[in-house]
Amino acid sequence: MPRGVPAVIPDDGLTTRQRRNAPVLAVHTGDGKGKSTAAFGMAVRAWNSGLSIGVFQFVKSAKWRVGEETVLTRLGRLHEETGEGAPVEWHKMGQGWSWIRHDADVTDHAEQAAAGWREIRRRLANEVHDFYVLDEFTYPLKWGWVDTGEVIETLTTRPGRQHVIITGRDASPELMDVADLVTEMHKVKHPMDAGRKGQKGIEW
Repeated sequence: MPRGVPAVIPDDGLTTRQRRNAPVLAVHTGDGKGKSTAAFGMAVRAWNSGLSIGVFQFVKSAKWRVGEETVLTRLGRLHEETGEGAPVEWHKMGQGWSWIRHDADVTDHAEQAAAGWREIRRRLANEVHDFYVLDEFTYPLKWGWVDTGEVIETLTTRPGRQHVIITGRDASPELMDVADLVTEMHKVKHPMDAGRKGQKGIEW
């Protein structure tokens, strides 16, 4: 695909503009580092194009504030103050799911994940965001906390022009089959192989 020109033009009855403007479902998977980072980089690009952003982080602790969260939420505030870019929302499983009640002592992770997916499904139906990052979402699917078939049905029939990026290891073949863009990242080398722990600015 040199210079962004497709090698094959499908005989699907669509114009070049229609194909270019079709919503994208992307999956970043594999055992290598950078799946979420790449998705957040795409979110920054989308923000700059005026697309509203909704980030939903599964699995990671609600208390863990990653660097990308700081940057994107500040971009959201910049939009509120100046009109530049677009709105940004960032939600995390656990205490970050603001739309459900929380038990201070006990967290049912499976129910938290299911509640997050129900809210995402509602937002997709109502076209709330233009660009969704479902970070580490492959894990609730793999563990059976969220039904993969229902997710695929929802994503493949979503209305409008809503882009969705899903990250995490072990994406199912069924999910990858329906995605428009699949990137599988493989580890070749990592500092942890040499006994080095993650460091600020590199891992978070």
